[in-house]
Amino acid sequence: MRWFDRSVTKFPLASVDDYRLEAEKRLPHTLFAFLESGAFNGITLKKNQDDFREIYLKKRILRNVSTIETSVEILGQKLPFPLLLAPVGFAGCFARQGEILAAKASFSTSTPFVLSIASICPLEEVAKKTPCWFQISPFKDRGYLLEILQRAQKAKCPVLLFTADLPVSGIRVNYHRKMQSSFLSQLMDEIAHLRWWLDVRLRGRPLHLGNLPQNLPHLTNLASMRAWMQEQLDPSFTWKDLEWIRDNWPGKLVVKGILDPQDAKKCEQLAIDGIVVSNHGARHLDGTLSSIAALPKIRDAVKTNMALLFDGGIRSGLDLVKALALGADACMIGKPWIYGLASRGEEGVKEVIALLHKELKITMAHLGVSELSEIHRGILDTKHSNP
Repeated sequence: MRWFDRSVTKFPLASVDDYRLEAEKRLPHTLFAFLESGAFNGITLKKNQDDFREIYLKKRILRNVSTIETSVEILGQKLPFPLLLAPVGFAGCFARQGEILAAKASFSTSTPFVLSIASICPLEEVAKKTPCWFQISPFKDRGYLLEILQRAQKAKCPVLLFTADLPVSGIRVNYHRKMQSSFLSQLMDEIAHLRWWLDVRLRGRPLHLGNLPQNLPHLTNLASMRAWMQEQLDPSFTWKDLEWIRDNWPGKLVVKGILDPQDAKKCEQLAIDGIVVSNHGARHLDGTLSSIAALPKIRDAVKTNMALLFDGGIRSGLDLVKALALGADACMIGKPWIYGLASRGEEGVKEVIALLHKELKITMAHLGVSELSEIHRGILDTKHSNP
C-alpha cells in the first residue's frame, strides 16, 4: 500500500526544507505541530528565518579557493566545521531511541551533540555513544539538579549547557489547538502514520523521560512529560542560582538564551565559558528580536575569549556564513537535525550535517574566502543588509 510507504522518498534530498517535508509526512500532526509551533502568533518564529533573508553578502571573484578550511576549536573540542546539535526535548518521540541515533551521528561526524535533560533515552546510555554535552533547565528541586549534575560529571560530559531563558513555559497557540482534538482523532492520526506508530509507539515502548528522579513514576506520553517538566520550572531562579550551578559543576559551563548585551556581560563577570545567543526558537515568547538580529550587539559587548554560539533559524550553510560574519564562533541547529532524524533516523541526521557542511564550503568558495577567519562583517553588503 503506497500510503504506508509515503514517508520514504527514494531520491536524494537536496535541502533542509526537503527533510522538513519528509518529517511532516512521517510524523503525526500533533507531534509535528509540537515541533514547529511558536509562541502566541508566531511572529518572532517567522522572523528567525526571515531576518536571514535580509542579510546580503559581497561576492568576490578570482580568488584561490581550491582549498577550503572549515575546522574550528570550540571549548577545547576540534570540530570539522562550526556546527553543533542543539538540545531538543523529547527527541525520542520523533524516532525510536532518537537521542541514541543522534549521538551515533554525532560521533561519526565529530559534531558535538547537546543532550536535553528532557530526553527519552537516559544520559548514561547516550554518553556511551558519544562524549555529549548536557543541558539542564532552572528547576525548583535543587536536590534533583545536584543529582543530575553528578550524573553528568560521572558520564564525562565535557560541557554543561544551562538554559536560562525559561522561567515559565510559554503558550503555543497552534499546538494547543491540535491538542484539543479528541483522543480517538489523535489515535487515528497516529495510526495513519503507521511507520512512526510501529517504530515509536509499538517498538519504542516503554516511552518515558530517561532522566527523571528514580522515585517518580514513569510519564508515558508527550502531554504528561511536558506537564511534569513545566511544573519543575522555577521562576525565582536568579544569577545567584547560576553561581550555585557554577560552584557545583567543575567542567565547562555555557549559558543559553542570551538576547541582551547586558546579560552577556554578566556572564563574563561570572567567568562563564560560553553563551548561546538564542530566543529558544521563539517557542515561549513572541515579539522579541530574532536571534540573528540580536547577535551583532552581543558580539560587540563580549570582550573576553568567552565562546559565542548562535541558535535560531539556521537552515543552510549560507545561513551559517551569515551568522559567523555577524560574530558567532559556531552555530547550533535543533529542528534541522530532528527533520533528519524523523525522516531517516541516524542516516538522516548525518545527511543533514553533511549537507550543511557542503553548503558552507560552496558559499565560502563563491565569496572568495578559504578560511573561517576571513568570514567577518567585511563580507557583508551593509548597504543592503538589515541584520
